[in-house]
Amino acid sequence: MADVVLVLNAGSSSVKFCAFDESSESGRALLHGQVEGLNTTPRLTATDDTGHVTTKEWSGGKEIGHEAAIAAIGEFLIEHRGGHKLVAVGHRVVHGGQQFDAPVLVTPTVITQLETLIPLAPLHQPHNLKAIEIVARRRPDVAQVACFDTAFHRRQPEVAQAYALPPDITSRGVRRYGFHGLSYEYIASVLPQFDAHAASGRTVVAHLGNGASMCAMVDGQSVASTMGFTAVEGLPMGTRCGSLDPGILLYLIDALKMDARSIEDLIYRRSGLLGVSGVSSDMRELLASADSHAGFAVELYTYRIARELGSLAGAMGGIDALIFTAGIGEHASPIRERVMQLSAWLGFELDDTANASGGPRISRPSSAASAWVIPTNEELMIARHTRAVAARS
Repeated sequence: MADVVLVLNAGSSSVKFCAFDESSESGRALLHGQVEGLNTTPRLTATDDTGHVTTKEWSGGKEIGHEAAIAAIGEFLIEHRGGHKLVAVGHRVVHGGQQFDAPVLVTPTVITQLETLIPLAPLHQPHNLKAIEIVARRRPDVAQVACFDTAFHRRQPEVAQAYALPPDITSRGVRRYGFHGLSYEYIASVLPQFDAHAASGRTVVAHLGNGASMCAMVDGQSVASTMGFTAVEGLPMGTRCGSLDPGILLYLIDALKMDARSIEDLIYRRSGLLGVSGVSSDMRELLASADSHAGFAVELYTYRIARELGSLAGAMGGIDALIFTAGIGEHASPIRERVMQLSAWLGFELDDTANASGGPRISRPSSAASAWVIPTNEELMIARHTRAVAARS
């Protein structure tokens, strides 16, 4: 009977999961998938290690929330991997605040501490904690480990984490935290296999997906990030606006009489690629569209990436490598091409053939700085942490 670590990533409308076989040195994924459309049109999709896809849909208006979704995942695992033993569950938790700079075993004290961080990530933290509570109630015998999206950035220089605000505000936890840390940590762990010089040098990783950010790493350690106090700062994203002049928020309040919840909806759900294009938040649809607004959304997106790349290179005093990862970074060659063209002044020379085929190296041998496409694997990173923390408990 093989031991299994289950990784859960609970959002507002979905629960993603991945079951890892702990008898495998590399942590082989036995099953991965998600229950999406919670409380609306729920659907479970799972892919096993042979590539076989299984789906399940609930009809008749049956309500499926987080509780029922996690129960369905558990039942699915028993049905399809009944000969395995669940030994631990690892959770992606968006915010670890200043308290947590590494994954931790979940205890009642830890839960209490994480609940105090809900105001810092109100759209994510409650769902992450709800999944932990459900598993604790259903399987109190199984160890749970919280892995934080902010932890990788906690060792940044103090100046990189600071806002120019008075101490009576910053002392309440208002600082730059940075997110997507599990993705960056995974890239840092595998980068030596691709480019030893980049791994020990000055590298920018561009995590480009529906959520998007960039991280400057020196010798595999985070030194600066485009995201700050929340996961809305920095680059334009699928539906998030990215960085705004704070005066715009005052204008929305004073001139348009918008309240906090209306502004929240605007900057998180109605902006970004969707808001600019009026077409879609999906980069594939925007690249295929002849609509001029779609084209401008793509132009704005790549402009901001290139602009942030220059800023992060400045924070490191130069750049040795650029890594593209996540959904857009790994699959949208036109985006990589535009970013490389805009960043040629940093020494990048694009290899068009390599870029079209997805790399992994997409820069020419003569390029002063190298560029790579490296798939991320946040779930495997969580599984590794969960295995290590649970083994110590």
